[in-house]
Formats: sequence, structure tokens, C-alpha cells
Amino acid sequence: MKVSRGTVFGAGALLLNLVLVPACSSLEDSHGYVPEAGLVEEIQVGIDTKVTVARILGRPGVEGIIDDRGWYYVRSDYQRRLWYAPVESNREVLSVSFADDGVVENVERFGLEDGRVVALERRVTDSNTQGISFLRQLFSNFGNFDASALFDEN
Repeated sequence: MKVSRGTVFGAGALLLNLVLVPACSSLEDSHGYVPEAGLVEEIQVGIDTKVTVARILGRPGVEGIIDDRGWYYVRSDYQRRLWYAPVESNREVLSVSFADDGVVENVERFGLEDGRVVALERRVTDSNTQGISFLRQLFSNFGNFDASALFDEN
């Protein structure tokens, strides 16, 4: 059986298209969890507590850092194309605020359009170790302690 060049070329082009075309499509990734609207509607401001919210919605991925008065459910969707960096296409944030006594104070939803860029402070503490080798730093600490401080002589 003799195969013509045109058939080989056509089969190669078809195979190449079958490999390259799907590679150009975008991949979608989702990270995080935001409860469905029906579950969120069950939360009653002024009545529900942290315990009941945890029972209805589950524990959040993020809680307030300074105080435990806010729970944040966050979900982000990303699109990836080829070798480019992922692009965030959607973000949902559900914020549940609590009063000091642990009762729900407010429930809010935010999206990607509500976000804003925050500039981080880039202050760096100077190490002040230029010209001093690692071994010199290590051995310079020998002899700088009092052995009697290791024993409690009261």
C-alpha cells in the first residue's frame, strides 16, 4: 500500500491542529468558598450568633485579624491562557460582622469591582553586618554570657 505525500501532510496537519487548538483555550480555576444566596438569607441580623452562622454557612476561610468580629468567605475565579499569568475574572466576598456579644451585626456582599489596590510599606531594617563574615558573627557571641545565669541560685 502506497501512501501519498498529500495524505501524510494532511494527517500531520490534522494531528497538529488537534494538539494546538485545545492548547489555546483558557483554563478556569476557582479558589475559595462563598455560600449560596439561599443559605445566606437564613442568617438573621440581630438574632443569629457565631455558633448558628457556623452551623448554617460553615466556618470561614478568613476571620478578622485584630479582633474576631468579622468572618469573610472569599471565592476567586481565574482564567489561564497558555504561558501568561492567570487573570482574576471574578471575585465574591461575603462579610459577616458580629457585635461584641457575638450576635450578627451585618451581612454584606462584595465583588471584584468593589476591590481596590493597597500600597504596601516596603521599609527594611538594615542588618548592619557588612564586612563581617558568618563565622566571625558566630564566634563573636562566645564569651558574651554569664554561666551563673543558667542556674537559679535563690
